[in-house]
Amino acid sequence: MLQPYRLLAAVPHAPSLMFFSLLGRLHMPALGMVLAFLVVDWTGSYAIGGVIGATITIGQAIAGPLRGRAADRSSPPRLLVVTGIGSGLGMIAIIVVTGWVDPAHWWLVLPVALATGLSHPPITQIGRAIWPRLADGPAREAAFAVEATLQELLFVVAPMLAAFAVAVWGPAAAMCACAAWATAGSVLFAVVLWRAGLNEGLGERAAGERTSAPLFRIPGFVSLLGFFGLLVGGLISVDLVLVAWARERGEPELAGVLAMVWAVGSLIGGLVLGGSGRRPRLWLRASLTALGLVALVPALPPITEPGSPLLIGAILMIGGTAVAPTLAASNGRLADIAPPDRRNEAFGWLASATTFGGAVAAPLSGVMLDLAGPAAAAAAAGGLALAAAGLVVSHNLRASRSERAAEQTAAT
Repeated sequence: MLQPYRLLAAVPHAPSLMFFSLLGRLHMPALGMVLAFLVVDWTGSYAIGGVIGATITIGQAIAGPLRGRAADRSSPPRLLVVTGIGSGLGMIAIIVVTGWVDPAHWWLVLPVALATGLSHPPITQIGRAIWPRLADGPAREAAFAVEATLQELLFVVAPMLAAFAVAVWGPAAAMCACAAWATAGSVLFAVVLWRAGLNEGLGERAAGERTSAPLFRIPGFVSLLGFFGLLVGGLISVDLVLVAWARERGEPELAGVLAMVWAVGSLIGGLVLGGSGRRPRLWLRASLTALGLVALVPALPPITEPGSPLLIGAILMIGGTAVAPTLAASNGRLADIAPPDRRNEAFGWLASATTFGGAVAAPLSGVMLDLAGPAAAAAAAGGLALAAAGLVVSHNLRASRSERAAEQTAAT
């Protein structure tokens, strides 16, 4: 089972590239929480905090494919340094505006928030696009499995660190820490890329030619973006379900505990399946992820009152084992279908699709929670994940029909 990981470890610079690509993203899951504390302290309004946070998200969604395309065509280390500095300065500017401007003029921070989002360093897409260039076969699949698994842990650890920093030093100091890490993490990853010899456009082909066809004309690309948006939307919705259920019980700390249990299940599944060496079947992994979300429905109010933390934790632990393997397989699928000279751009579009999926799923879950409670919101999350699996199955069926038609044409 460990053979793929041994092959990955034998790839030159692989451990340092993996470590610093993940370490450079540490501030990303923490930023939303820190920003919410900062803006609410400034204005007293959660709604305004949501608007400012959404503005940063819009900037990040716009920047995703643009920064990916730039990484394909120019120096990734230089791009990381420039965007890392820009992102850090943008966060500092937000601190300055919220400290000096009257809260009644809160809208003055919106251009700063948008610029901060547009400066978002493309660590994630570069950190994924390098693996098809450095490894193949089981080693590449192991790389995607490790990346997806450890990123799951980032989304647990980073908010906890952010909450600690806010509690001890205050939101302004916590935002300064995010700004410092946005710059430092980008620079450190840039240095590791440079030392690994990845200091030219990652999308260069051996002969120097470029693909002229738009990514959206590549068979399966649009379906895969839809898959990512729906799947991530469902996963984000579960976090909201856990928060709402724990608050109704008067035990908000349970949300964090259960989220950690879910992450541990994902960690176990990612490491076990990532080391199997088998070619992943995305449709099967996506279906198992969806079933894990649907299984939450009968364990939550109002179907089960008040709901057992042990039962919900067990469902999350078992269902979570499919999450990281599904994300790893989908990243591998995207790397397969994207032209080598457009992989960073493709992963940039992926980042935008997941951002859009979360933006749609969050209000949908909120409406379901208000109308019918946690069980209904979990059903909506499961429905999004089932729709994601359906896209994969539908694409596979179309591809099979096209292959059979091509074989029949060749035979005649």
